[in-house]
Formats: sequence, C-alpha cells, structure tokens
Amino acid sequence: MPMTPNGNRHGRTGTALHPAPRRAAQPRDWRKRISDNLAYGLLVYTGLQIFVTMKQLKELSGTMLPYMALIVLVGGIIPAARMLERHWDKLDDIHAFDPAEAPRFARDRAIIWAAAIGLPFLLALIAKALHSLT
Repeated sequence: MPMTPNGNRHGRTGTALHPAPRRAAQPRDWRKRISDNLAYGLLVYTGLQIFVTMKQLKELSGTMLPYMALIVLVGGIIPAARMLERHWDKLDDIHAFDPAEAPRFARDRAIIWAAAIGLPFLLALIAKALHSLT
C-alpha cells in the first residue's frame, strides 16, 4: 500500500505519534451561542417546571397554584428570554465575533442557567408557602 505524504498508509492526516496540525479556532458567533443557551435553558426550565409542578399537584390537590406556575412560564419567562436575547440580535456581523463581548456573554449565560434551574424550585417554594397560609 502506498504511503501518504505524512508517512502513514491509511490516508489519515495524523497519527498518535505525529498528530495532524490543528486548524485555527473558529471565531465564536455570540448571537448563535446565546440563542443556543436560551433554547437549552428553556428546555431545562420547562422540564423542571413540569416535574416540580406535577409533584405539587399531587401534594396540593385542589389548588390552582401549580397551574399559576405554568402560566408564569408562558407569560413571563419567554418574553424575559427574548429581552435578554435582544442585545445579541442587534449585533452586526463584525461585532458578533468580537472577543470584547465575552464578559457580557458569560454574564448572560449565568443569568440564563441560574433562572432555568432556580426558578422552578423558587416558584415551588412560593406556592407551598402560599398554600400553607391558606
């Protein structure tokens, strides 16, 4: 079998002893990255919200509070996510790859994930507290 220019017989671009040269890192499009984080965050939030709400429906039967939490999901979380994404949608193609946006991206990503994971449990605690008052 003939050898390739890099010295192997399989047509691969590198071997364990002689790895292929790494390509330059692709620039990060902050618009796509924040949109992906929002999409996954909303999926996690929705899953947790349903899980926590269903548990409360069993515990707090006869009350509308768990359903109110689901209304908050639709009525408050999605518009809030769009407001967070608005800055990133306004970026032009030059600024969408600007490394100077990294700190704001990190802040917004932390907000997204703290809300996605924390809000379902916070809403559950509020619903339990309100139910205990009645």
